[in-house]
Amino acid sequence: MSSDVTAVKQLFTRLVSSLGRETATRELKWMKQALQSPSHSPTLPAMLQRRLSGEPLQYILGTTPFGPLDLLTRPPTLIPRPETEDWTIRLADMLTPTPLRPLTVLDLCTGTGCIPLLLCHLWPPGSTRAYGVDISQDAIRLAADNAARCNIPSSQPSSLTPYSQNVFIPVLGDLRDPDVFKSLLPPFDIITANPPYIPKREYDELPASVKNYEDPAALLGDLPDSEEQDGLSFYRLISQLLRQKGMLRDGSIVALEVGRAQADAVEGILQQLAGLRNTQVWKDPWNVKRVVLARA
Repeated sequence: MSSDVTAVKQLFTRLVSSLGRETATRELKWMKQALQSPSHSPTLPAMLQRRLSGEPLQYILGTTPFGPLDLLTRPPTLIPRPETEDWTIRLADMLTPTPLRPLTVLDLCTGTGCIPLLLCHLWPPGSTRAYGVDISQDAIRLAADNAARCNIPSSQPSSLTPYSQNVFIPVLGDLRDPDVFKSLLPPFDIITANPPYIPKREYDELPASVKNYEDPAALLGDLPDSEEQDGLSFYRLISQLLRQKGMLRDGSIVALEVGRAQADAVEGILQQLAGLRNTQVWKDPWNVKRVVLARA
């Protein structure tokens, strides 16, 4: 026991040197809180050592807040970011679905399921049927676990009868496979996405805490065979998908998160490739153009 106490003191001193006393103290508090969970097995020295090695705190804790939700986080699935939380809440606030006028949501590159799960949580029961598509088995398993954690059903109700709860259904699928979406009962009222958008040249400059732990496929914005290597390949894929007949209802909303300095280009892609002329850009709390919103 005394050796553990000594180890914690030594490791904490190193963490202070790395992060500063205020941040290190806050993180130590969160680690101690995480240890109270019966499902959390690592020791405090092990958690501190992982943090000193550069592992993201959210993976060490196993959870991260996202609005009022407390979502599970596991490597290599992308950790939800505060800017994504901000615009998801803003989107929820601008719409008022009801059980009599429910909305169908399609979230592309769903990862943890954070966007559709937060919408399901914030909107009235029985008003929302959401699908989250991802190419990663790890992400789909995590999204399903998060649905269970948030007490949101993840099985398909009958399409012929009203449903009393909001539903989130994780779906393993590739954006390049149109058959995936035909099985999800389009048209959709809302399509959201936080797709990979980091160009390779910027990815190479990311800190090790990102590159060494989070899935490159969730970050790199271009497929290896893409002609353009500008980080925008997934927006072109999504725009081709949106253009397919029957994907969108009249008045549908599309909300796409974008990287720094990408908003104008993505707005042009949506207008030219998807034929969505009614577009606007939202800034995040840090005054960065973060979301391109379009109406069908």
